[in-house]
Amino acid sequence: MHFIKLREAGAALVTLALALPSLVWAQQRAAPVASASPVRVETVAAGLNRPWAVAFLLDGRFLVTERPGRMRVIAADGKAGAPLKGAPQVDAAGQGGMLDVVTDRDFAQNRRIFFCYSEPGDGGATNGTALASARLAANADALEQVQVLFRQEPKVASRLHFGCRIVQAPDGNLFLTLGERFNRKDDAQRLDNHLGKVVRIAPGGGAAAGNPLVGRAGALPEIWSWGHRNPQGATWGPDGRLWIHEHGPQGGDEINLPEAGRNYGWPVITYGENYGGGRIGEGTHKSGMEQPLHHWVPSIAPSGMAFLTSDRYGADWRGSLFVGALKAQRLHRLQIAEGRVQRDEYLLADLGERIRDVRQGPDGWLYLLTDSPDGRLLRLLPP
Repeated sequence: MHFIKLREAGAALVTLALALPSLVWAQQRAAPVASASPVRVETVAAGLNRPWAVAFLLDGRFLVTERPGRMRVIAADGKAGAPLKGAPQVDAAGQGGMLDVVTDRDFAQNRRIFFCYSEPGDGGATNGTALASARLAANADALEQVQVLFRQEPKVASRLHFGCRIVQAPDGNLFLTLGERFNRKDDAQRLDNHLGKVVRIAPGGGAAAGNPLVGRAGALPEIWSWGHRNPQGATWGPDGRLWIHEHGPQGGDEINLPEAGRNYGWPVITYGENYGGGRIGEGTHKSGMEQPLHHWVPSIAPSGMAFLTSDRYGADWRGSLFVGALKAQRLHRLQIAEGRVQRDEYLLADLGERIRDVRQGPDGWLYLLTDSPDGRLLRLLPP
C-alpha cells in the first residue's frame, strides 16, 4: 500500500457562458489545485504491459486490456491469467493496440463484452479504430463469437489518435469516440468520414436508430457529433447524458457533452496552439460550434473518466467526476454543481505514474490503471 498526502493551494476560476439545448451550462477553466486530503492506494495487480482499460466481471474479477494486443482476466487476489485466446489481430504500434473494453449491461446473463482496438488495413500500411463484441468463455480463457460491429472509415497511415472509448447507454446502444488520426485533422469537420467523431452504434452493429444524420446526403449515418480531436475518456453522467474529454494540441484539453448533430469545433476553434507555438484555426469561438464545459491550459493529457456515485469516500466526493492524467501524472477530481466545474483538484501527484483509466467498480471503490510496461491495477481507498 502507498500512502499519499497532498498540499492545498488556491484556485483561480474563469467563467464563460455556454448554451446547450436543455440547460444553460457555464464553461470555466478552474486552475487545478492539490488536494489536502490523504488517500490510500492499494495495488491489486502488477506486471501488466501497458494496460489500457479495466472492466468488472463476476465474483470480484477484472478484465484488463493490454495495448500490445491482449486481454487478461485478473482474479480478486490480483493473479493475472494468461492472455485470452480468440482476440483479433491488432496494429499495436504508436498509440494503437488493444484499447477499451466494457461489459454488456446484461453480462450476468449473456457474458457479452464490447471492445475496441486499432485494426490493420489490407497489407498493414493503414489502420483504423474498430468496435467488436464477443462472448467471454465460461471458463474465462477465451473470446468466442467475435463480431466486428463497426469500422472507422477511411483507414489511414497513422499511429496516432485512435480515440477508442466505449459507453453503453441505458437503451443498449453504444457510443464510441474516434480520433482524427492527427495528420487528418481537417476531416474532423467533414461528414463523409469517421475521423474526429463520436458515433452511435446499435448493439448488433450498424447505425443506431434515431442518429441525427440518418438520411442526410453526403453524411455517414453512424455519426452522433463531430469536430473532436482525440477523445480518450467517456462516461454516462448522472444527468443521463454522455460526457467525454479529449486531448488538445499544445494546451486546450477539453471536457464536452456531445449532443446529437452538433459540431465541437476542432480544428477550427481550440484553446490550444500548434506544437512549438502558433495559432490554430480561427481562435476559441465561432458561431455554430460548441464551447467545452471545461478546458485545461497547459495540457494534462487526460485519459479515463468516471463519475463517483457511491458514498465510499464520504458525501463530499459523491457526484465528483474523476479524470486520469498521463502527462501530468495525477488523478483529477472535478466538483460539478449548477452546470459548472466548481473546483478542479488533483490527487496522487507524488505517485509518479501516468494514469490511463479510471472506473468505479461494482463495490463502489475507484480503480485506476497506470500506463507503463510494468503497469498496475490500483484500488483507491480512504485513509
